[in-house]
Formats: sequence, C-alpha cells, structure tokens
Amino acid sequence: MTTSQRALIFDMDGTIVDNMAFHTKSWLEFFQRRGHVIDPDAFFLDTAGRQGHEIMRSYLGDDVDHVTLNAEKEALYRELYAPHLATVPGFDALIAKAAAAGVKLVVGTAAPNENIVFTLDGLDLRSKFDAIVGAGDVARGKPNPDVFLAGAAKVGVLPADCIVFEDAPLGVEAARRAGMRAVVLTTTLPASAFAQFDNVICIAADFAELDLDALFASTPAMATPI
Repeated sequence: MTTSQRALIFDMDGTIVDNMAFHTKSWLEFFQRRGHVIDPDAFFLDTAGRQGHEIMRSYLGDDVDHVTLNAEKEALYRELYAPHLATVPGFDALIAKAAAAGVKLVVGTAAPNENIVFTLDGLDLRSKFDAIVGAGDVARGKPNPDVFLAGAAKVGVLPADCIVFEDAPLGVEAARRAGMRAVVLTTTLPASAFAQFDNVICIAADFAELDLDALFASTPAMATPI
C-alpha cells in the first residue's frame, strides 16, 4: 500500500443510479401488505444505507424469516425499477477519466448480490471496477464504515486517499467513520440534509458537475455546494 494510490468509492443505489424513489415504493408496498403504514421521508432517513436484514429487524422484529422477506422486497424493487435503469448523468465520463489517471474504482453498497447483478451487469459496468463490496461481504451496514474500509483494503488504498460518493446521510457518516472524504449527490435529498458533516468536500446534482482533479485537491474545510 502506498500513499500515491487513490480511489473513488461509489455507493450504488441513489448514486450510480437514481433509483431510491423505487426502493422506497417497494418498501412501502412491502410493509403495506403486512398492515404497516410508513412515512416515506422518515423511512429513508432512518434506513438508506442499512442492509435489508437490519431494516427488517427494526420494523418486523427478530422472529420472522428475514431472508425470504428481503428477497420478496428486492424482487418487487427490481420489477419497479427495471424500465428506468440508467446511470446518473456524468458518471460514465467521470469513471473513464479516473481510470485513465490510474485511480482505483470501487463500489461500496448495502445492496444484496441480486441487486448488484441487476444494476452493474444490467448496465455493463462490472468490468469498470477494481473491487465491488456488497451487503454479503460485511457484517454491518452503514453508518458503520465496514463496506468502505473493505473496499479500500481490496484495492490497497489508504482511507485518506479515498473519496466516497453518496446520496444518503448514513452513507456520508459511514465515510466519516472510515476517515474518508465524501462527495454528496442531491439525487435524493437537498444539500441542507448534509450540513452537519465535516467530511463533505462537494455537493452536486450529478457527476457532470464534478472535476476529478479539484476533488482530490479538496479538503472538507473547502466544501461548498455546486
């Protein structure tokens, strides 16, 4: 491991793809089938970045078949989102520039493997990444830093030389706990939702607004919304 190596670590849902509204719809439908009425905004803030089994335990308790229920929920999500599958504007250009500069590319997601296959293979992106870490690879979801630290370790890059791309507060907190800078995309929440985080270096609507060299030169003290 050398400090000259750098990495970009991408959350997947809501970051590589603008799909969180479809995840929320699938969760609302899932819980409605079981007689639970969920407030969408509060649910997102409480759960985005957490693993499915963690969400199930929070809302349904320990005495249910989390594996079967999570499979049902994720299948519903994929059915809803499949016609809309696309990367966020500017993503493909940014990772092409990063790869050309020798920057390592990592996915760090709370998604199960079925959703990783659905998204990355559906968009023919898997080969673009040097490492992919999902829910099945770590014990704890965000805001714990496990997924980002595992991703950095896989590509041999120090946390201080990694930049995490996120759309959710729990993900930004996970990056903070990992000792990593974060770029926020406002695909899901406004910039004001991230005001408390001291590791955010940039807030943007999409990847087209970002400059790779400027991001690596940035420190949290320089963070400003674009």
